[in-house]
Amino acid sequence: MGNRAVITTENKKIGIYLHWNGGRSSVEGFLKFCELSKYRATENDSYGWAYLCGVISNFFGSGLSVGIDILSNLDCDNGDNGTFIIKDWKIIGREYFSGFEEDNYSLIDMLYHINSKMPEHMKLSEEIINNAKL
Repeated sequence: MGNRAVITTENKKIGIYLHWNGGRSSVEGFLKFCELSKYRATENDSYGWAYLCGVISNFFGSGLSVGIDILSNLDCDNGDNGTFIIKDWKIIGREYFSGFEEDNYSLIDMLYHINSKMPEHMKLSEEIINNAKL
């Protein structure tokens, strides 16, 4: 049991598996944090995937609740939040989801929570978070 989700891009080759915090508000927070940090997007190259995994792993405090693999090896139809399809740090589609949409966190609150878990050199300034187009 978890709050699972998979994150992938339109080409559906690689995916990130989340065992926890797979709801839309968390996923949008992870993506927005990467966008505000000006990280290269996942569809551009492998660095984008590494950045996103790093942000999520730092948020959890370990790598135990996040995995990365080719999409066919991941539990895309996971019974929780399904699979988010992203482009340019935005959710552009979703598959395997017909349940109740969780809205546990506001985006600004999620950004501050993610930011609090980052090492000092990765943290965003309050100004960047407060001025973000949400």
